[in-house]
Amino acid sequence: MQTRWLGPVGVILLALVALALATGPALAASESAFDRIKKAGVMRVAGLVGEEPYFHKDLKTSEWSGFVIEMAKDIANELGAKLEIVESTWGNSVLDLQANKIDISFGLNPTPKRALAIDFTRPLFFNSFAIVTRKGFEAKTWKALNDPKVKIAVDIGSTHELIARRYAPKASIIGFKTRDEVILAVQSKRADCLIATIFLGLTSLKKNPELGKFMLPTPVLSLPVSAGVRHEEDKTFRDFVSVWADYNRGLGTTREWILKALEPMGITASDLPPEVTF
Repeated sequence: MQTRWLGPVGVILLALVALALATGPALAASESAFDRIKKAGVMRVAGLVGEEPYFHKDLKTSEWSGFVIEMAKDIANELGAKLEIVESTWGNSVLDLQANKIDISFGLNPTPKRALAIDFTRPLFFNSFAIVTRKGFEAKTWKALNDPKVKIAVDIGSTHELIARRYAPKASIIGFKTRDEVILAVQSKRADCLIATIFLGLTSLKKNPELGKFMLPTPVLSLPVSAGVRHEEDKTFRDFVSVWADYNRGLGTTREWILKALEPMGITASDLPPEVTF
């Protein structure tokens, strides 16, 4: 198009349109999570199928439950927003944050490497690492697991694998893509044990009684569990969730949510090792 036919006003309007087209996506991308949630009235959270007690999706009704869902509902309520659950996985939830498909992902262990990709809130709670054994195998310490004769099953890329390689590097560590494959390896005695958090370990044993024992090796290893949010200049949303986390953990509300989510699986507070605190 030749601008000489547009006249001075037309040229200015054309320049403004071009500027809007060029900067529009950038401006949209720079909108903070807090501003987007308040504007849309919706907070988007990652939902993970089959990750009880964190998440549970009823396949008949499509209704979600679990203690992470309870946390997300409470945060959305505090913000005056509705909760939208976007189905994802542990690994994809980080990518979903970066792609602005969700506003927050719960249940992540902060690591220095992950902190390069997303921001983390202060801890929602603390989780300890246990083992679930095959029948006939026991290990009361991490030192006992650090033996070439011991076969440990882990899900590749997880914190479980990180713990295995850090505290039992001499063991034979067998990696699998999914947790179901890890459990099957222990059931079939291809592995002596699997490493899991206390919640996932207890639920795995309840679901699969043909496994051996749930054990908490010493020294007790615990890591913070946080929520992940996008890297943003405006830290309002991250800071809000951090204050929310401190408040509810201090009041004991977080513990109540967790214990309530464990009940449907037949797990009570008495099943938790006394050394474990949230």
